[in-house]
Amino acid sequence: MDFLTIIGLAAATLTTTAFLPQMFKTWQTKSAKDVSLIALITFIIGVFLWLIYGIYLQSLPIILANSVTLFFNLIILWLKIKYR
Repeated sequence: MDFLTIIGLAAATLTTTAFLPQMFKTWQTKSAKDVSLIALITFIIGVFLWLIYGIYLQSLPIILANSVTLFFNLIILWLKIKYR
């Protein structure tokens, strides 16, 4: 694994895990009133497009980061809808 791939994986890990506190807080408090639905949907679409781009490039860091980020944010979206 080359140095740039390691940097990409490190960046992917940091940016992806950044969503864990929001997901856990929403789950624990059963409240998603402070999460913007429009921003969340826009972000999910962007992450999905990044995932397609990563698959096209066959870039492991882009694919992993955006797959997990998409999953986490779909959970947040589900919680947002569930706890309305």
